[in-house]
Amino acid sequence: MFYVLPLSYNHGGYSRYLMLKAKALTSGDTIAFIAPASTPQTAEKISKSVRYFEQLGYTVLLGKHIERERGYLAGSDKERLDDLHKMIANKKVKAIFFIRGGYGTIRLLPFVDYDLVKRNPKIFVGYSDATALFSAIFKKTGLQSLFFGPMPGVDIWDGFDPFAEECMWRSITSNKPYGKLPAASGEIKLLGKARFEPVEGRMIGGTLTVFSSIMGTPFVPPLNDRILLFEDVGEEPYRIDRYFAQLQAAGALDSAKAILLGQFTECEAKKGKPSLTVPQVFGDYFGKLGIPVLSNLPFGHIPRQWTIPYGAKLRVDDKHVSITESVLS
Repeated sequence: MFYVLPLSYNHGGYSRYLMLKAKALTSGDTIAFIAPASTPQTAEKISKSVRYFEQLGYTVLLGKHIERERGYLAGSDKERLDDLHKMIANKKVKAIFFIRGGYGTIRLLPFVDYDLVKRNPKIFVGYSDATALFSAIFKKTGLQSLFFGPMPGVDIWDGFDPFAEECMWRSITSNKPYGKLPAASGEIKLLGKARFEPVEGRMIGGTLTVFSSIMGTPFVPPLNDRILLFEDVGEEPYRIDRYFAQLQAAGALDSAKAILLGQFTECEAKKGKPSLTVPQVFGDYFGKLGIPVLSNLPFGHIPRQWTIPYGAKLRVDDKHVSITESVLS
């Protein structure tokens, strides 16, 4: 279904002011699993995830090439793209879950049929390497139903965290604005401005490494007046520093309305290696920005994670983050 919303830009991508929403998921719908990046680590993770959704009344359709292996990729670019296109075109499929992240989605971006996406708006769920595809689809089509959320081969297949599970189902089965996102364990931290008036804007971002890798390409939405949300995993502090330096040089930080920082998991320097800490890197880039900066949010490569839609309108105050619009019909 097509919805017109007053966006502040109309260049370099989708049709002027056009936004898309997929339908909210309901029991009995068909869900697809695909692997647009790396291969699922074990067949057990796929089978257990299939069983999880089937027990809740859903039908699961697997991509033809989901278990292919080509080095660190789940098959060739053509095979992974073919699975993506077939699931988008399939009228029965209402939601597409990425089985895992890894690497490889960025290789597909120039070849994705974005007109096919516009004709068949669906729910997408994934994170990590999904950042690249979500950015490209939002830029090219205006689809809002792109959820950073739990993946079958990582978070769902065994011991699905109840916090993440509840947040995911509420996000993808309701056509109401989510409202205030729940707090997880740990206190939200304020950097820079200690207190501030609430701000609103559209969120873009995702995994910092991946988002930085598509900067300067046709697949990044305009950066002005955004709320930027980032997380990462397994990157040493100097690499985190490098990515934020790139965003700063591109003007993304200075033009942002707010910065939201999720979990930077296992992002420590190697033992005995001189290094800044990740909090020190945050301080260098955000301490004097003069905009709201919140850190330690439940977003990222962690079990207790939010499900949050790319491109959605957010409201940020000094204690909470809220989704203020519906992204599903």
